[in-house]
Amino acid sequence: MSDTVIIIPSRLNAKRFPNKPLSKINGLPMIVHVMNKAKESDVGEVFVATPDNEIADIVKKNNGNFILTNQNHPTGTDRVFEAFEKKMSKTVKFIINLQGDMPNIKVDSISKVANYIKTNQCDICTLCSFLKKEDIVNKNVVKVQVKNKLDLKNFFDVEDFFRESKNITKIYHHIGIYAFTSESIKRYINTPRSKKEMERNLEQMRAMENKFVFKTGLSKTIPLSVDTKENLIEVEKEMAKND
Repeated sequence: MSDTVIIIPSRLNAKRFPNKPLSKINGLPMIVHVMNKAKESDVGEVFVATPDNEIADIVKKNNGNFILTNQNHPTGTDRVFEAFEKKMSKTVKFIINLQGDMPNIKVDSISKVANYIKTNQCDICTLCSFLKKEDIVNKNVVKVQVKNKLDLKNFFDVEDFFRESKNITKIYHHIGIYAFTSESIKRYINTPRSKKEMERNLEQMRAMENKFVFKTGLSKTIPLSVDTKENLIEVEKEMAKND
Protein backbone atom coordinates (compact mmCIF):
# COMPACT_ATOMS: atom_id res chain seq x y z
CA MET A 1 0.00 0.00 0.00
CA SER A 2 1.29 3.48 -0.88
CA ASP A 3 1.52 6.36 1.60
CA THR A 4 -1.74 7.89 0.29
CA VAL A 5 -5.32 6.60 0.11
CA ILE A 6 -8.55 8.03 -1.24
CA ILE A 7 -11.63 7.20 0.83
CA ILE A 8 -15.09 8.07 -0.49
CA PRO A 9 -17.80 8.19 2.21
CA SER A 10 -21.17 7.10 0.84
CA ARG A 11 -24.56 6.22 2.30
CA LEU A 12 -28.12 5.70 1.07
CA ASN A 13 -29.96 7.50 3.86
CA ALA A 14 -29.32 11.11 2.79
CA LYS A 15 -32.05 13.52 3.88
CA ARG A 16 -32.23 15.64 0.74
CA PHE A 17 -31.83 12.85 -1.82
CA PRO A 18 -32.27 9.25 -0.56
CA ASN A 19 -30.44 6.54 -2.53
CA LYS A 20 -28.39 9.21 -4.28
CA PRO A 21 -25.18 7.14 -4.67
CA LEU A 22 -27.01 4.52 -6.74
CA SER A 23 -28.66 7.03 -9.09
CA LYS A 24 -27.68 6.23 -12.65
CA ILE A 25 -25.74 8.73 -14.76
CA ASN A 26 -25.34 7.62 -18.36
CA GLY A 27 -25.86 4.01 -17.31
CA LEU A 28 -23.54 3.89 -14.28
CA PRO A 29 -24.34 4.54 -10.60
CA MET A 30 -22.99 7.89 -9.39
CA ILE A 31 -20.71 6.29 -6.78
CA VAL A 32 -19.00 4.30 -9.54
CA HIS A 33 -18.29 7.47 -11.54
CA VAL A 34 -16.66 9.05 -8.47
CA MET A 35 -14.70 5.89 -7.70
CA ASN A 36 -13.43 5.69 -11.28
CA LYS A 37 -12.27 9.33 -11.21
CA ALA A 38 -10.39 8.61 -7.98
CA LYS A 39 -8.71 5.56 -9.54
CA GLU A 40 -7.81 7.55 -12.64
CA SER A 41 -5.96 10.10 -10.50
CA ASP A 42 -3.45 7.36 -9.60
CA VAL A 43 -2.89 9.03 -6.21
CA GLY A 44 -3.18 5.81 -4.21
CA GLU A 45 -5.58 3.00 -3.42
CA VAL A 46 -9.28 3.89 -3.51
CA PHE A 47 -11.91 2.71 -1.02
CA VAL A 48 -15.62 3.43 -0.65
CA ALA A 49 -16.61 3.67 3.02
CA THR A 50 -20.27 2.77 3.44
CA PRO A 51 -22.72 1.31 5.96
CA ASP A 52 -24.90 -0.05 3.14
CA ASN A 53 -24.57 -3.48 1.53
CA GLU A 54 -26.29 -2.20 -1.62
CA ILE A 55 -23.48 0.30 -2.20
CA ALA A 56 -20.83 -2.28 -1.31
CA ASP A 57 -22.29 -4.73 -3.86
CA ILE A 58 -22.26 -2.11 -6.64
CA VAL A 59 -18.68 -1.13 -5.83
CA LYS A 60 -17.57 -4.78 -5.86
CA LYS A 61 -19.35 -5.47 -9.19
CA ASN A 62 -17.45 -2.55 -10.68
CA ASN A 63 -14.03 -3.77 -9.52
CA GLY A 64 -13.77 -1.42 -6.56
CA ASN A 65 -12.80 -1.78 -2.90
CA PHE A 66 -15.23 -1.08 -0.08
CA ILE A 67 -15.08 -0.96 3.71
CA LEU A 68 -18.28 -1.46 5.68
CA THR A 69 -18.74 1.10 8.45
CA ASN A 70 -21.20 1.84 11.20
CA GLN A 71 -24.46 3.47 10.14
CA ASN A 72 -24.36 6.41 12.52
CA HIS A 73 -21.66 8.98 11.90
CA PRO A 74 -22.13 12.74 12.33
CA THR A 75 -19.95 13.59 9.29
CA GLY A 76 -18.35 12.05 6.25
CA THR A 77 -14.91 12.51 7.79
CA ASP A 78 -15.94 10.45 10.82
CA ARG A 79 -16.92 7.65 8.41
CA VAL A 80 -13.63 8.03 6.52
CA PHE A 81 -11.69 7.75 9.77
CA GLU A 82 -13.45 4.53 10.78
CA ALA A 83 -12.48 3.02 7.42
CA PHE A 84 -8.92 4.29 7.79
CA GLU A 85 -8.56 2.77 11.26
CA LYS A 86 -10.07 -0.55 10.21
CA LYS A 87 -8.09 -1.31 7.11
CA MET A 88 -5.15 1.01 6.56
CA SER A 89 -1.59 -0.03 7.29
CA LYS A 90 0.83 2.13 9.25
CA THR A 91 2.49 3.14 5.98
CA VAL A 92 -0.49 5.37 5.08
CA LYS A 93 0.39 8.96 5.94
CA PHE A 94 -2.10 10.93 3.83
CA ILE A 95 -5.87 10.51 3.49
CA ILE A 96 -8.01 12.11 0.79
CA ASN A 97 -11.69 12.43 1.73
CA LEU A 98 -13.49 12.67 -1.61
CA GLN A 99 -17.22 13.42 -1.48
CA GLY A 100 -19.31 10.82 -3.31
CA ASP A 101 -21.66 13.25 -5.06
CA MET A 102 -19.22 14.85 -7.53
CA PRO A 103 -19.20 12.43 -10.48
CA ASN A 104 -17.51 14.87 -12.86
CA ILE A 105 -14.66 16.02 -10.62
CA LYS A 106 -11.46 16.50 -12.59
CA VAL A 107 -8.64 14.04 -12.00
CA ASP A 108 -6.11 16.88 -11.65
CA SER A 109 -8.17 18.34 -8.78
CA ILE A 110 -7.66 15.13 -6.81
CA SER A 111 -3.95 15.12 -7.61
CA LYS A 112 -3.63 18.78 -6.61
CA VAL A 113 -4.70 18.30 -2.98
CA ALA A 114 -2.81 15.02 -2.71
CA ASN A 115 0.42 16.71 -3.78
CA TYR A 116 -0.04 19.75 -1.54
CA ILE A 117 -0.76 17.89 1.70
CA LYS A 118 2.65 16.23 1.33
CA THR A 119 4.45 19.59 1.58
CA ASN A 120 3.77 19.68 5.36
CA GLN A 121 2.45 23.26 5.19
CA CYS A 122 -1.01 22.56 6.61
CA ASP A 123 -3.18 20.16 8.61
CA ILE A 124 -5.94 20.02 6.00
CA CYS A 125 -6.22 21.29 2.45
CA THR A 126 -9.15 21.59 0.09
CA LEU A 127 -10.16 23.25 -3.18
CA CYS A 128 -12.48 25.96 -4.38
CA SER A 129 -13.39 27.70 -7.60
CA PHE A 130 -14.94 30.95 -8.78
CA LEU A 131 -18.41 31.61 -7.42
CA LYS A 132 -21.18 32.14 -9.94
CA LYS A 133 -23.52 35.08 -9.31
CA GLU A 134 -26.59 32.86 -9.14
CA ASP A 135 -24.95 30.70 -6.46
CA ILE A 136 -24.32 33.53 -3.99
CA VAL A 137 -27.79 33.02 -2.48
CA ASN A 138 -27.88 29.24 -3.00
CA LYS A 139 -27.55 27.59 0.43
CA ASN A 140 -26.61 24.28 -1.18
CA VAL A 141 -23.41 25.91 -2.43
CA VAL A 142 -20.87 26.18 0.38
CA LYS A 143 -18.67 29.29 0.24
CA VAL A 144 -15.10 29.67 1.39
CA GLN A 145 -13.56 32.97 2.39
CA VAL A 146 -9.81 33.45 2.02
CA LYS A 147 -7.27 36.02 3.12
CA ASN A 148 -5.67 36.48 -0.29
CA LYS A 149 -6.92 36.57 -3.84
CA LEU A 150 -6.33 33.06 -5.17
CA ASP A 151 -4.26 31.95 -8.12
CA LEU A 152 -3.83 28.53 -9.71
CA LYS A 153 -0.28 27.98 -8.43
CA ASN A 154 -0.60 28.49 -4.67
CA PHE A 155 -2.62 27.47 -1.62
CA PHE A 156 -3.82 30.11 0.85
CA ASP A 157 -5.21 30.21 4.39
CA VAL A 158 -8.95 29.73 4.79
CA GLU A 159 -10.73 32.33 6.92
CA ASP A 160 -14.27 30.91 6.99
CA PHE A 161 -16.84 28.58 5.44
CA PHE A 162 -20.56 29.35 5.23
CA ARG A 163 -23.76 28.74 3.28
CA GLU A 164 -25.44 32.12 3.64
CA SER A 165 -24.29 34.93 1.36
CA LYS A 166 -22.19 37.65 2.93
CA ASN A 167 -21.35 41.08 1.63
CA ILE A 168 -17.62 40.42 1.52
CA THR A 169 -14.92 39.95 -1.07
CA LYS A 170 -12.59 37.01 -1.60
CA ILE A 171 -15.29 34.35 -1.42
CA TYR A 172 -15.23 31.26 -3.61
CA HIS A 173 -17.27 28.14 -4.34
CA HIS A 174 -16.05 25.35 -2.06
CA ILE A 175 -15.36 21.92 -3.58
CA GLY A 176 -15.97 18.84 -1.40
CA ILE A 177 -12.54 17.27 -1.21
CA TYR A 178 -10.21 17.28 1.81
CA ALA A 179 -6.66 16.05 2.26
CA PHE A 180 -5.52 15.14 5.79
CA THR A 181 -2.34 13.80 7.30
CA SER A 182 -2.77 10.70 9.45
CA GLU A 183 -2.07 12.90 12.49
CA SER A 184 -4.52 15.67 11.55
CA ILE A 185 -7.44 13.33 10.85
CA LYS A 186 -6.92 11.68 14.27
CA ARG A 187 -6.85 15.09 15.92
CA TYR A 188 -10.01 16.10 14.04
CA ILE A 189 -11.91 12.98 15.16
CA ASN A 190 -10.80 13.43 18.77
CA THR A 191 -12.01 17.04 18.79
CA PRO A 192 -15.62 17.50 19.97
CA ARG A 193 -18.14 18.78 17.42
CA SER A 194 -18.08 22.57 17.42
CA LYS A 195 -20.86 25.12 17.76
CA LYS A 196 -20.58 26.49 14.21
CA GLU A 197 -20.18 22.99 12.77
CA MET A 198 -23.64 22.14 14.04
CA GLU A 199 -25.21 25.55 13.41
CA ARG A 200 -24.06 25.67 9.79
CA ASN A 201 -24.12 21.91 9.17
CA LEU A 202 -20.54 22.18 7.90
CA GLU A 203 -18.06 19.65 9.23
CA GLN A 204 -15.07 21.78 8.26
CA MET A 205 -15.99 24.31 10.95
CA ARG A 206 -14.76 21.85 13.60
CA ALA A 207 -11.27 22.31 12.20
CA MET A 208 -11.66 26.07 11.79
CA GLU A 209 -12.84 26.64 15.36
CA ASN A 210 -10.00 24.55 16.75
CA LYS A 211 -7.14 26.31 14.98
CA PHE A 212 -6.19 23.67 12.43
CA VAL A 213 -3.98 25.04 9.64
CA PHE A 214 -6.53 24.88 6.81
CA LYS A 215 -5.59 25.90 3.27
CA THR A 216 -7.33 25.99 -0.08
CA GLY A 217 -6.16 25.94 -3.64
CA LEU A 218 -7.98 27.14 -6.74
CA SER A 219 -9.51 24.83 -9.33
CA LYS A 220 -10.18 25.95 -12.91
CA THR A 221 -13.53 24.16 -12.90
CA ILE A 222 -16.39 23.49 -10.50
CA PRO A 223 -17.49 19.84 -10.35
CA LEU A 224 -21.27 19.69 -10.33
CA SER A 225 -22.39 18.49 -6.91
CA VAL A 226 -25.57 16.41 -6.85
CA ASP A 227 -27.89 17.50 -4.02
CA THR A 228 -31.23 17.20 -5.83
CA LYS A 229 -32.80 15.25 -8.71
CA GLU A 230 -32.57 18.45 -10.77
CA ASN A 231 -28.80 18.48 -10.17
CA LEU A 232 -28.68 14.87 -11.36
CA ILE A 233 -30.26 15.80 -14.71
CA GLU A 234 -27.82 18.70 -15.09
CA VAL A 235 -24.80 16.50 -14.33
CA GLU A 236 -25.96 13.81 -16.75
CA LYS A 237 -26.24 16.36 -19.58
CA GLU A 238 -22.83 17.82 -18.76
CA MET A 239 -21.12 14.44 -18.61
CA ALA A 240 -22.78 13.26 -21.83
CA LYS A 241 -21.17 16.23 -23.62
CA ASN A 242 -17.72 15.17 -22.45
CA ASP A 243 -18.01 11.47 -23.30
